[in-house]
Amino acid sequence: MRTPGMAVFKQENVEDFYEIGEALGSGQFAIVKRCIEKSTGNKYAAKFIKKRLTRASRRGVKKEEIAREVDILQQLQHPNIVALHDVYENRTDVVLILELVSGGELFDFLAQKESLSEEEATQFIKQVLDGVQYLHSKKITHFDLKPENIMLLDRDATLPRIKIIDFGLAHKIQDGADFKNIFGTPEFVAPEIVNYEQLGLEADMWSIGVITYILLSGASPFLGDTKQETLANISAVNYEFDEEFFSSTSELAKNFIRGLLEKETRKRLTIQDALNHPWIKSCGHTEEDSAASEKKAKQLKTKLLKEYTIQSHSSMSQNNTYANFERFAHVVEDIGLMETGLSEVAEAYRTLQGDIEALLSIYNDKEAWYKEERETAKKQLSQACHKFRKVEATRKLVQEDMKAVDVCLESIGKRYNHRQGQLDALRQELNSELQWLQDLMGSLHPEGTNSSIHNRSLSTHVKKALEDLLHLTCEGEVCSEAEQPLTESGINY
Repeated sequence: MRTPGMAVFKQENVEDFYEIGEALGSGQFAIVKRCIEKSTGNKYAAKFIKKRLTRASRRGVKKEEIAREVDILQQLQHPNIVALHDVYENRTDVVLILELVSGGELFDFLAQKESLSEEEATQFIKQVLDGVQYLHSKKITHFDLKPENIMLLDRDATLPRIKIIDFGLAHKIQDGADFKNIFGTPEFVAPEIVNYEQLGLEADMWSIGVITYILLSGASPFLGDTKQETLANISAVNYEFDEEFFSSTSELAKNFIRGLLEKETRKRLTIQDALNHPWIKSCGHTEEDSAASEKKAKQLKTKLLKEYTIQSHSSMSQNNTYANFERFAHVVEDIGLMETGLSEVAEAYRTLQGDIEALLSIYNDKEAWYKEERETAKKQLSQACHKFRKVEATRKLVQEDMKAVDVCLESIGKRYNHRQGQLDALRQELNSELQWLQDLMGSLHPEGTNSSIHNRSLSTHVKKALEDLLHLTCEGEVCSEAEQPLTESGINY
């Protein structure tokens, strides 16, 4: 088993093993040609990718980007994904030998029909979902799902098989990694790409939503007159189901599209959610359930889809950079390097300027929203500060009251101690007076039994009376002193 991340290129001449035929299509730095393997006679497609030869050059694709595409393709083997057969490398090119997909684009095939039922549309979307499910199970995001990259293996089959092609922008999503980029076709990119936010598997689901919308209506949901307007529509999720285009479309299909064209990635349908959606699950059922019956009854006109397909093809620039490069490479290298470089810089500047204007428009919208949120937060903070000041003032009043109570309690304690000292002195004085009376009584009566008894009896009565007097006096004074500080302090309980 080949180790992921280790793309293998054969350093041999591809023409020694394959007969290269006519061109099937071209891109900015690639051209696809029909080819036949000499040893088996099997037919394939050879994708010649022009390498960037120097760091300063802007022509060609970086070697590491080609290696990433090859590495991803070498990990994939699924009926709905184009298969990589072999890879060769020479001084100027990397050549991918791919499965030959000769049925043309899905939309071109459907546009040739007089009408299209939702049942047929669902069967094709289901195949796309199956291919994407396989990719997402490997944490791979395509990032460039669009009608041009959804091909048919053989259009003459009863139910043509879908093939997802072109993995030049595909990335493997690493858990926890911060991955942001601005790439893709503006008409089909997700809002998180437009807003330069964290990217993941959810971006493919948005693109499938746009593809489904176009397939069922022949209209593009976010396409504006300019790239800036298109990106602004995507960022604002500005679309609707116009009755002119969706009069024959079921509510179930619209619900499916709404679930995919959801700006918040956590609310957007995952690939498993999409496969389990009633509009998709009813695909291929033989029983006449309500969903299947509704879909079969809906016949979608393909006129608008045909117009969209013609318009999209005519609006695509004829990109024969690779062929021109091959034809005039030596001339350009010798006498036109500076002019070409300046031209490319100017074109890159214009493209960048358009992107900046689109991003600036989005930034201005966000800045207005942040300003409104800031004003609301400022008002709430002001209210909170006012409440805090009131609570702080109340706390200070309570502290002052507690200090006053402490002072009063301290004053009461001091007075109590003072009165206690006075009572102790009075008790000693009374005891002294009592002793004096006892001595006096003893001197007044002669000694003897009767007199002694009488003296003790008298002394006991006198002592008892004095003690009662002392007790009553002490109680009265203590109660009076205990009540007095409370009255003076002015505190009511």
